[in-house]
Amino acid sequence: MNGLTTKSANTHGYQKVREAIQQALTRRLALIPIALMTGATNLAAAQIKWNQALDQPTAWYAAANAARIADNLRVYQRESGGWPKNIDMALVMSEAERQAIVKEKPTADATIDNGATYSQLIFLARVFSAHHQPLYKDSFLKGFDYLLRAQYQNGGWPQYFPLREGYYSHITFNDDAMIGVMSLLRDVAKGKPDYLFVDKVRRERAAAAVEKGIECILKTQVIAQGRRTVWCAQHDEVTLAPAPARTYEHISLSGMESVGIVRFLMGIEHPGPEVIAAIEDSIEWFRTTQIDGLRWVERRGQTVDRVVIADPDAPPLWARFYQIETNRPIFSGRDGIIKYNVAEIESERRNGYRWYTDAPARLLHQDYPAWVKRVSRSPAALK
Repeated sequence: MNGLTTKSANTHGYQKVREAIQQALTRRLALIPIALMTGATNLAAAQIKWNQALDQPTAWYAAANAARIADNLRVYQRESGGWPKNIDMALVMSEAERQAIVKEKPTADATIDNGATYSQLIFLARVFSAHHQPLYKDSFLKGFDYLLRAQYQNGGWPQYFPLREGYYSHITFNDDAMIGVMSLLRDVAKGKPDYLFVDKVRRERAAAAVEKGIECILKTQVIAQGRRTVWCAQHDEVTLAPAPARTYEHISLSGMESVGIVRFLMGIEHPGPEVIAAIEDSIEWFRTTQIDGLRWVERRGQTVDRVVIADPDAPPLWARFYQIETNRPIFSGRDGIIKYNVAEIESERRNGYRWYTDAPARLLHQDYPAWVKRVSRSPAALK
C-alpha cells in the first residue's frame, strides 16, 4: 500500500511538472507575436540615412519615421523651391539645428547635382500619398515648379538654379542629373500612382518639359567622323557643344552618363525615327568602345589603391571618358593634364573618382534586346 501511495504521489508530481512546463511554453508562444510586432515597430522606427530613403518598402512611407524625414525636407527646402546637395536630411534634428537650417532658406544653392531636388520630390510624393498631409503636397508642388522654371528654352537643365557662373550653368548630364529630373517629370506626366495628386495643368507642363528635354538630348548627341556617338557629361547651354567641367573632367564622350540617357530614350513609349536612330547609333558606339581583358580592382594595404590589371577572364569595362575623335580612354588629375593610363594620375584622384564602369553591359545585353523586341511588336512606334 505504501508502494501504491508512493507511485501515485510520483505520478501526481510528474503531472504537476508537465503542467508547469506546458503553461510556460504557452506563455512563451503567446509572447512570440508580440516580439514580432515589436521587431516590426523597431524596424519602422530604425534610423536610416538619406541615401537609403528611396529604397524602403512601400509600407514604410506610411510610418512616423518617414513623416519625420519629410518634415526635415520641408525645413531644408530653399525659398527657390529646390534643395542643396550632400546633406544627410534623414538625421534627427534638435530644435536649435532646425532653426539654424531655417535661416539658410534664402541661400541660392539649390541644385539637381548628386540626386538633389528630384530625390526629395520623389520622397515627398510617396509620403504624401501615405499620409495625405497638405504640407507635404505644398512642398512637392513648390519643388516641382522650381524644376520647370530651371529648364532652359533649349530643353536642358543647368546643374544649379538660380544660375551660377562657370560650368555649373552647363546642361548637366553628369551623375544622371538631367535624366533624374526628366524621369520624375515623365512619371508625373503619366499620372503614376504616387503623383495622382498633381493637378492636370502641371501634368501637362511636365509632359511639355519632357518633350523639350528629349529634343535637347537629340541635338546634343555628339557627331564624330560623320557618325552619331554618345554624349559629353555636360554641354554648353548656348551652343550645345560638349563642354568641360572640373579640371579633370575634360570635353569627352561619357561611357557612364550616356547609359542613363540611352535608357531614358528607350523608355519612350512611341519612339520616332530620330529617337530610334539615336539609340541604335549609341549602342553601336558602346560595342565599339568595350574594353576587354582588364579588371579595375582595389588593392588593400595600409591604404586602398585602385589599379588596372590584365585578366583575360575579366567582364567587359568601359572608361568614364573617351577622346571624341579617337575613342581613346582618357584620365586626368587635378593638374588638368590628359593621360592615357589611369596609373599616371595622382593617388587622390585615381582613388577618389570612378574612372571605369560596367553599366553599359546591362544596357547592351538586357535593356537593348528588350527594347528591340518591344519596338518591333509595335509598328506604330516606328512611325
